Amino acid sequence: QVQLVESGGGLVQSGGSLRLSCAASGFTFSSYTMSWYRQAPGKERELVAAITNTGSVTNYTDSMKGRFTISRDNAKNTVYLQMNSLKPEDTAVYYCNAARVLYYRKYDYWGQGTQVTVSS
Repeated sequence: QVQLVESGGGLVQSGGSLRLSCAASGFTFSSYTMSWYRQAPGKERELVAAITNTGSVTNYTDSMKGRFTISRDNAKNTVYLQMNSLKPEDTAVYYCNAARVLYYRKYDYWGQGTQVTVSS
């Protein structure tokens, strides 16, 4: 059974930091690109950051560059999102995603999300 379980969300003041974790099970974690998405109330879900299966390549949405860092530990089947210099506009539910394409079929899994609230 595939599971992605996010943790680490909460309430933080503007300028503060949080570290999100996503623990994966039920699939070959080291074969998947891992990503963090977020969805604010009334807005569409957007990509925050992604990391390739080996961790060699990362990608960030422009507004997060320099403030957020995605990383992974394949030995622990866990992906992280370090968020610094948080702003009220970072308030959202943050979701973990695992994805890969194998033999032209896309495998795509989502966690249940963790709430991040940044107060001004």
